[in-house]
Amino acid sequence: MWCRQSLLLLALLSPALAGIQELWWNVTYVQDASPDGLFERRVIGVNGTWPPPPIEVSTTDSLLVHVTNGIDRPASLHHHGMFFNSTSWMDGAMGVSQCGIPPGQTFDYVVPINSSGQVGTYWAHGHANGIYVDGLRTPLLLHSPNETYAADYDAEFTVMLSDWYHQEQPVLLESFLSIADPGGAEPIPDSALVYFSQNGSYLAPIPGSHPSPVTSAVGFNENATLPFEPGKTYRLRIINVGAFAAFYFWIDGHEMRIIEADGTDTQEQPVDMLSLSVAQRYSVLVTARNDTSSNWAIHANMDTSMFDTVPSSLNPNITTTITYSASSNLTTLSPVSSYTLVNDSALVPTDVSPALPPTNTLQLEFNFATMSDGTNHGFINNLVYNPPLVPAIMSALSLGENATSQVAYGPYSFVYNYGDVIDLVVINADTGKHPFHLHGYKMQIVNKATDYTSNDTSLNPPLIEGQANPMRRDTVAIPGGGSVTLRIRHIEWHLESGLAVQFITAPLQIQEQAQDRVPSFMYDQSGNAAGHASPTNLSGLPLGPWLQKLGWLAKGIWAMAGCVLTVVIGIATVIWYAMGGSVTEEEMEAEARQRIEEKERRGKFFGLFKRKT
Repeated sequence: MWCRQSLLLLALLSPALAGIQELWWNVTYVQDASPDGLFERRVIGVNGTWPPPPIEVSTTDSLLVHVTNGIDRPASLHHHGMFFNSTSWMDGAMGVSQCGIPPGQTFDYVVPINSSGQVGTYWAHGHANGIYVDGLRTPLLLHSPNETYAADYDAEFTVMLSDWYHQEQPVLLESFLSIADPGGAEPIPDSALVYFSQNGSYLAPIPGSHPSPVTSAVGFNENATLPFEPGKTYRLRIINVGAFAAFYFWIDGHEMRIIEADGTDTQEQPVDMLSLSVAQRYSVLVTARNDTSSNWAIHANMDTSMFDTVPSSLNPNITTTITYSASSNLTTLSPVSSYTLVNDSALVPTDVSPALPPTNTLQLEFNFATMSDGTNHGFINNLVYNPPLVPAIMSALSLGENATSQVAYGPYSFVYNYGDVIDLVVINADTGKHPFHLHGYKMQIVNKATDYTSNDTSLNPPLIEGQANPMRRDTVAIPGGGSVTLRIRHIEWHLESGLAVQFITAPLQIQEQAQDRVPSFMYDQSGNAAGHASPTNLSGLPLGPWLQKLGWLAKGIWAMAGCVLTVVIGIATVIWYAMGGSVTEEEMEAEARQRIEEKERRGKFFGLFKRKT
């Protein structure tokens, strides 16, 4: 999906902005990248380099990113976790908040950081046809002059964790959504990556290493290290920018204290190990040791329980280092005996926000299954998500009073009014752990269950109203068989396979706020989800595939009836012969003579020679 006309957008910036940080990004292919040192492949980078440059912005500024699509398929850029209040057409989710940027065209993303009230650790990534899997992703850090823990650390580093594939995303997707993979085994990563940044630049490889030429300016995995000085305290911002794998992260010989999750500052919480699903972020404080006699290992292990198989060629456990002295040896500790999960619902935000009573409750149950066409897809409430022909934001802007019609946005859509307080009860009916992300919101975690079918309140506790300050974040991991209740006011392999829904909130207010602010070319895409002016005419809207229907269908009934009839005739014939229905010798001789005569006639009329008698 892309708009039919040029996407050159003159930024509609408020004159009240204190400052603007402006970036020019040309999304390009980069050949022969090999960050893991195992395989050279084409990746998607920015301005001819990979990985894309880190973004660090002051919360007193607005961010303006001019994105030109220099590849041969639609592109977009999503700033993950940003609110975009009143400007959701800047969110970058293709098919929901905009069309894709066509090859050769430009779109200007205005990220209103200075008016969002947000601070902390985020990331930016492509949000069109899985292009971030091929490399279009980077950290996005928002620095406030009044940061909660600014006085508690001396310096900071950003830590990127990612799974990595040697084949490009379209090839992997075709194999994944194929009748050859009816069980829905997700593509297994070929390796994992760990790399660091500081002050808007990536950290270089350690001296004496021999990285791949294309990515030689960046240290990856064993070629990367964090330089620590004795006695200093560091803030580490850890981001899972991968496509599939969750990670367990810990540091030998050092303690970590959580101070932030997904842009929400929290009270300090000691932790031995972090667990990060895709798109989750944590900030931790780490105090350096007081001596330089040893260097220490940093561990980032992929959660292989999510993989259908673990190939013998895959090393899921990546180790990099903290370096105190280049002349010191690495201290190796015993492997951990088990992995532990962060109980994020027990974290306490420093900015108090009580849970308001809900006005609506919506239950979303998701799972995966082999569909009627033989492919495996994800679905929510028994429906596979397909991107609409018209982005939902443009339907809301162009349908007038009919924009309040839920039907107009397609069957995977939900419309809510301004001021509604919604409880989303998200149920994971699958056996695997899955992250759930809601665009434009931080969700309050008001309840969790490890077994949503259980009557045991220790496994499936009741929701307690009146919570004074529940944890808030934008990406929540839900265990297999578990559920989570997320309260809001007013969401890569699984997204591509149809695991999504969309919410349209306050559509009439959207129209009021968007007057004279949305570029006119965006209205080329208008009408309901299928592009019609009527809110109810959805002809032409992509739907399916559908869950297989259990029981007998008409075609199957007729096929089985034919098989049964054939069997009955065969059995009757056998019985007839057994009961004496035999042929006499005279009948057999007469039949043989008849065949000879017929053969003689064929020879006379059709043969070249007639046999002599």
